[in-house]
Amino acid sequence: MEEAELQALLTDLESDRVERKESLSDPNRIREAVCAFANDLPGHGKPGVVFVGARDDGSCAGLSVTDRLLLDLAAMRDDGNILPLPSLMVQKRTIAGCELAVVIVQPAEAPPVRYRGRTWIRVGPRRAIATPEEERRLLERWESRRLPFDLQPVPGTSLDDLDLEWLRREYVPACVSMEVLEANDRSLHQQLASVRFLSAADESARPTVVGVLVGGKDPQRFLPGAYIQFVRFAGTELVHPVKHQKELTGPLPLQLRLLDELLDAHVSVSSAGALATVEKRHPDFPPGALRQLARNAVIHRTYDGTNAPTRIYWFDDRVEIHSPGGPYGQVTADNFGAPGVVDYRNPDLAEAARNLGYVQRFGVGIRIARQELEANGNPPLEFVCDPSYVLATVRCRP
Repeated sequence: MEEAELQALLTDLESDRVERKESLSDPNRIREAVCAFANDLPGHGKPGVVFVGARDDGSCAGLSVTDRLLLDLAAMRDDGNILPLPSLMVQKRTIAGCELAVVIVQPAEAPPVRYRGRTWIRVGPRRAIATPEEERRLLERWESRRLPFDLQPVPGTSLDDLDLEWLRREYVPACVSMEVLEANDRSLHQQLASVRFLSAADESARPTVVGVLVGGKDPQRFLPGAYIQFVRFAGTELVHPVKHQKELTGPLPLQLRLLDELLDAHVSVSSAGALATVEKRHPDFPPGALRQLARNAVIHRTYDGTNAPTRIYWFDDRVEIHSPGGPYGQVTADNFGAPGVVDYRNPDLAEAARNLGYVQRFGVGIRIARQELEANGNPPLEFVCDPSYVLATVRCRP
């Protein structure tokens, strides 16, 4: 945004596109503002702006804008509290002689956006929690736009294809604040539409791809490649004998739980040290690294136009994790795995994994895997990026 536009917003005390904060003393308020601007209930189609370092009347608060402050503001995007992930930019700007941290928030493509399970909106110059009617308006706006694949309705499905009892008991309370659920009497149709598992909030709705993957009774009936193939080889080549093989099917929460158990079961641990008091135990492959990479492969793969499963091939000297679909969006073969370079082929599937506890923070899975490998003494993580797949290779600890 140009300086003239930012200055006009900074001094416009009636605008519903502006939030002013003297400092970062209350970061939750800033997250609420980011959520509200992302929802863009008035329908401006223009970014909202949070000025940090400005008083309520637009005057300068004299804040020193440090790199630490800018990093803390930028981290609000990926800490998993605002879902789906907002699109925002953090800048250090000097406006009319005042040093400010400026957070520019773009309207979301798939509202409603929630902060800790609550949908925040702008009502004139103040924030508020959306009413059911206001959430419905946001959903209608989402439905009218071109949707990513994981939000498209699945042909041939109906509400009967979802495990409604599990969704009502486990999933909806995990992503929508209990206060919100208790404060209104929305139907199950409306609740599932609000978390994007249904394409609409009425009887005409079909389950979406993310709804079938996460809450479906039989996801593979509609998405044949939505399973994990695990093979443990007795050797280092595909032609060597198979010691164990397993196909993990069903909804993704079940697949991921079974996968964690399977990975732990196949890790071998060796001991080093002459005395029991100094003995150190080292796994051949750190389970934490394998879990991060396997979950990434499942969450960020393509489910569109392929029947290929996510494959995990375990050899004596390495583990190969194959994810259908190449790098996506701003992620390329050249920058794959670089810190801060992230994009989301399945943004709502990533949100569901976060709600279920399989993702603690977005954009750091590869970094965590690398740290685990280094701490355990394994060789560096290797990637092969092709337009049709991504292969992660974890080498055994020497």
